[in-house]
Amino acid sequence: MKKIYHLSTCDTCKRIINELNLPSDFEFQDIKADAITKTQIEDMRQLTDSYESLFSKRARLYKELNLKEKSLSEEDYKSYILEHYTFLKRPVIIVDDSIFIGNSKKTVEAAKQKIHN
Repeated sequence: MKKIYHLSTCDTCKRIINELNLPSDFEFQDIKADAITKTQIEDMRQLTDSYESLFSKRARLYKELNLKEKSLSEEDYKSYILEHYTFLKRPVIIVDDSIFIGNSKKTVEAAKQKIHN
């Protein structure tokens, strides 16, 4: 599978997608227009160490709901991501059995290497 979960309105996602120079066989999913399903988040979780690693603590709602003050379980992270797209750390890039989460330079570079090698 070659897929990228992103927000089409996010300038960072747009920049990364352009930078990655993705092949035509990549599937794009705008998580605002096409919500993540339970199966999709579970599939992502299989490729990483936790739901927390998929969770964005930079989301505006994270601050608004004062989640920093709460002790969240893995199920909580999963539920919040399914409840609102903004909680998914993005972009999420899946290349075969590898997952790349977020927009750090190191993550983007690793994704680029996997895609083009």
